[in-house]
Amino acid sequence: MVPGAAQDVRVEERKLRRRLGCWGLGAIGFSDIVGSGWLFGAMYAARIAGPLSLLCWVAAGVLAGLVALVMVELAASRPEAGGTVRWPLYANGPLVAGVISWAVLLSVGAHAAEVTAILRYVSHWLPWLYHGARLSWAGMALAAAVIVSLGALNWFGVRLFARVNLLVSVLKLAVPALTVVLLLASGFHPHRLTEHGGFAPYGWSAGLTALSMGGVVYSVNGFQAPVEFSGEARDPRRDVPRAVLTAIGLAVLLYVGLQLAYLCAMPERALAHGWRGVSFDSPFGQLALLLNLHWLAFLLYTDAVVSPAGGAFVGVAAHARRTYALAKNRMLPHWFLRVHAGSGIPRRGLALNLAVTLLFLLPFGGWQDVVSTVGNLFLLGYATSAVAAYTLRVAGRGRVPGVRWIAPVSFVVATLFVYWSSWYRLRVTLPLALLGVPLFWWVRRREPTAVLLRELRKGGWLPAWLLGLLACSALGGFGGTGALPEPYDSVTVAAFSLGVFRWAVRSGRRHLAEGASAPDGMAEIPR
Repeated sequence: MVPGAAQDVRVEERKLRRRLGCWGLGAIGFSDIVGSGWLFGAMYAARIAGPLSLLCWVAAGVLAGLVALVMVELAASRPEAGGTVRWPLYANGPLVAGVISWAVLLSVGAHAAEVTAILRYVSHWLPWLYHGARLSWAGMALAAAVIVSLGALNWFGVRLFARVNLLVSVLKLAVPALTVVLLLASGFHPHRLTEHGGFAPYGWSAGLTALSMGGVVYSVNGFQAPVEFSGEARDPRRDVPRAVLTAIGLAVLLYVGLQLAYLCAMPERALAHGWRGVSFDSPFGQLALLLNLHWLAFLLYTDAVVSPAGGAFVGVAAHARRTYALAKNRMLPHWFLRVHAGSGIPRRGLALNLAVTLLFLLPFGGWQDVVSTVGNLFLLGYATSAVAAYTLRVAGRGRVPGVRWIAPVSFVVATLFVYWSSWYRLRVTLPLALLGVPLFWWVRRREPTAVLLRELRKGGWLPAWLLGLLACSALGGFGGTGALPEPYDSVTVAAFSLGVFRWAVRSGRRHLAEGASAPDGMAEIPR
């Protein structure tokens, strides 16, 4: 980065407001996790895996915990707004950061899932919002208005954002918790867990597929939101770890309770065709009506607006920080490297995110379509953060004990979760992510070829990892040809990912040994 540009970054960083404490950060994490996932995740996970879906939430919680420890290590030692796209730059250089930046920009489309969830429940009163499973043109117009409103609430400053979010978080905890209690009290039938094909009616591998295609991984995503705000925390080293881990624990406990209530309160007459035959437009609302809990149904339809809106509210804010970081990475024009002096908000990045979210409404008409695609983009970011945590640990003292084994395990598990989402999804998601390579090349096209080739050598492990994962998916037992059958396909993917992790760490160490200072100065490691 040229000296003038580096000075611009320092000026903009000083405009960020360091006003968030532990409670504010924890509410941000919980609110981002508990969005539309609690409204739909239980039904889709049960349709794919049956009662085995209970263990899916536990598995997703374990992954979230592993990745959270990795991100806590990075956020506590290197707090920075939009850190998830900055740390790969410090650890592995511009190519890795560029590809992940592209994936992060695409993942902004997750807000479209929250908006479609809101309108799906609202369609209980306004059926003209949908034509079948897709939004009507009138529904599209209302969705656009909701997205713009969420942006407007984020426009005026961090303090207002934190106060509104804390209130929303209380409501988002109270209504799902009440739903669990009342559904189980209305009729707890534990034998539902073993009837209709048993605990795993569609095979144990179906539980792995449910993690991604059922929206389970997507539903626990959001715990990294406090990390994105670490540059605006009063005491990031103390408060960010507490906030992240507390948010994960509360959210996973709530999701397990919701899944148990959904399974054990389901009326027998609804299971005539097994769990795959249960299909609701508004799962918990319609289940409450089946159980004659009309006032609970009304409360659920009302909260179905609050919960996704709260998740999108936080997500829009967090992605604004990531987009700001993309401009620092030079993957977006310098024009986006501006923080509004009065509010401390990167407003230009916020506006870009709203535009991307609107575009995502066009090809994806339903909640599951969005989350099964975007969930894998989040997992790619998790994996590169694990590499960064292990690599940068060498450059300085760490804060989280055990990161040397947590980071590789996190990378392998994140890779497996991507693989298990099936070839049907990965044939779209992984090529989309790989487009970041030619995009990086185009952004840097004026630089000497020798410099670009050097960056390709340092970051070549990332496109190799994505291509290898795509090949394994095409040949494997999760929607592929089956040439690599279960469980050997998962073992192969785990071994492959461990080898890639070692390659990535070696490349990162070479990058650090070169001074962690590329000719543009972007990779300078903050202390």
